Amino acid sequence: MSTTPAKVAVLASGRGSNLAALLEAQARGELPVEFVLVGSDKAGAGALRLAEAANIPTLALDPRSHADRRAFDQELLRRVAASGADWLVLAGFMRVLDGAALKPWIGRIINIHPSLLPKYRGLHTHRRALEAGDAEHGASVHFVTAELDGGPVIAQAYLPIEAGDDEDRLAQRLLPLEHRLLPAVLGLLASGRLQWDGRAARFDGRPLAAPLRLGDDGLRP
Repeated sequence: MSTTPAKVAVLASGRGSNLAALLEAQARGELPVEFVLVGSDKAGAGALRLAEAANIPTLALDPRSHADRRAFDQELLRRVAASGADWLVLAGFMRVLDGAALKPWIGRIINIHPSLLPKYRGLHTHRRALEAGDAEHGASVHFVTAELDGGPVIAQAYLPIEAGDDEDRLAQRLLPLEHRLLPAVLGLLASGRLQWDGRAARFDGRPLAAPLRLGDDGLRP
């Protein structure tokens, strides 16, 4: 097995809290990867400032400077490919990528989503979980496909909903779990323990029958 760290690019639209979690895991020696690019569709994104502070190359690409969504997505992913990335992580990237542009990345691109997929694809997940009266909420990391939040789920973190939760409190309570979940999944992918077989995820060589679950000791079946 190669000892060369996997090269990872990250796309984010906001402050970059999940990127920060990845960088902290790398600094602790828990995530043996090399970050080769952090890109955003917003020049003011906090994620870009985090990357600059860590001496990671950055890319800010304005969707308005392209003829249409597909042209933007193709240019964005072309620039990601030019970075030499083996893996692409969507960490709070708030755009739906064009299916044709995604095709070369299928099996090498993951996303973190704040719900227990397949529940609550898209936006306002915390509000929707509360309105539905759910007893628990959580976050999922999944392979990205052309279907919105519809790719195979790799792993999930579960959080009981408490009586005092509103949308903001629930989101804040979930964030620490997201910040453990994403680095744990990326570490397994980078090590080769998690793989894409063309249709679904495999863990330690076997088809993943159900998403891995985040516990106190990390991810487990």
